[in-house]
Amino acid sequence: MAEELPQSVLFCCDHNAVRSPMAEGIMKKFYGIDVYVQSAGIRNDLEIDGFAIAVCDELGVELSRHRSRSFEEMEKLGDQLSSFDLVVALTPASRAKAEDLTRYYHLPLEYWPITDPSGSGETRDTRLEAYRGSRDEIVRQLTARWGEPSTS
Repeated sequence: MAEELPQSVLFCCDHNAVRSPMAEGIMKKFYGIDVYVQSAGIRNDLEIDGFAIAVCDELGVELSRHRSRSFEEMEKLGDQLSSFDLVVALTPASRAKAEDLTRYYHLPLEYWPITDPSGSGETRDTRLEAYRGSRDEIVRQLTARWGEPSTS
């Protein structure tokens, strides 16, 4: 049974370059303007990953304009962690960081362990398959939690 969408969700991972931008983009595509969605990383030391852009493009999700940002930068830009209804950590390290940052807030935190596709595969095709696998894990988590997409 699908749950009601929260008003705002923050996805987080280590670098905000692969998993959390994919989750942000896919959720925006699936649920449109019904929910405010952002993503952040512990660090922002990497640009958006080209393979993440490619596999999300296959679903009609545009990520090429995504700019990586850290929790710290997110707050400086006005997105206060306490203003989100739900934080979803996609990596063990981001889960620990989010637990630390939310310890003073009554803020639900979920952990969705999404496989890290970076560094997987020896060829372009095998790497794309690894990224598709992570993308599809995100899709399964989203639809299990909030139901089938409201937009295409």
